[in-house]
Amino acid sequence: MGNRRMISKTVTQTQRFLQMPLEAQALYFHLIQNSDDDGVVEAFPVVRMIGVSEDSLGLLIVKDFIRPLNEEMVYFITDFHEQNKVRADRKVNSVYIDLLKEVVPGIELTEPRQRADRSKKTSENTGQPGDNQGTVEGQQNISQSKSSQYNLSQSRSSQKDEDQEIKNPIFEKLKGAFGEMSVNGTMIAEVEELLKIHGQSLLLYALEVTILNAGKSIRYTRTILANWQGQGLRTVEQVKQHEEEYRGKSKVNAVPFQELGRDEELGF
Repeated sequence: MGNRRMISKTVTQTQRFLQMPLEAQALYFHLIQNSDDDGVVEAFPVVRMIGVSEDSLGLLIVKDFIRPLNEEMVYFITDFHEQNKVRADRKVNSVYIDLLKEVVPGIELTEPRQRADRSKKTSENTGQPGDNQGTVEGQQNISQSKSSQYNLSQSRSSQKDEDQEIKNPIFEKLKGAFGEMSVNGTMIAEVEELLKIHGQSLLLYALEVTILNAGKSIRYTRTILANWQGQGLRTVEQVKQHEEEYRGKSKVNAVPFQELGRDEELGF
């Protein structure tokens, strides 16, 4: 079963989805993440893990984002196959596949199969003792060697993707600002929107300001960026220059403490 799941904007950026409370939206993302390769998920441990109410689960049912398969809180995510295409050679059938076919008749499921280049070559049965047994064994060893190299390549590629995700500077800033457990699908979608509008450098700087000021949510960061935009500040350099000018004016307008002590300033 895959460890990664895809989320499509055609599902999560619709009026039907966005009108739901944030708790129900977050629950949907966690259900997707914990589903098996057929889109089936045991909801009870997920509900307990993230601490949401079962009312949010009921709302997802009413909105037809999930469909109950039994009375033990096992659900089918109705839009799963629209968002996720699992390769047949990596597919692992759900333990609830028979129940799924019974409750959702006519559902089209990917049937798992072995990759053609991984299948072992078998010798033809000629009825004669194996004069070519050494050759066949050698071919099998070559095939197994290629298969091992392929698996190693896939493992390195997967590790590279995970390393890139971990080293993503925006993701790191989000964890620093709000905590890793707070970074969910809803927040990421909002950050992607801010990234398109303001660019990476300005967004990173706004997150730094959020951390310095102990901002509690991404709305704080959005407000900072909106203020900068309203002042015509489009780059980090412009923002820093504006801050320097503001600090300079504050120093000029401030009355020194020594001056406040003079009789003429105090009026007696």
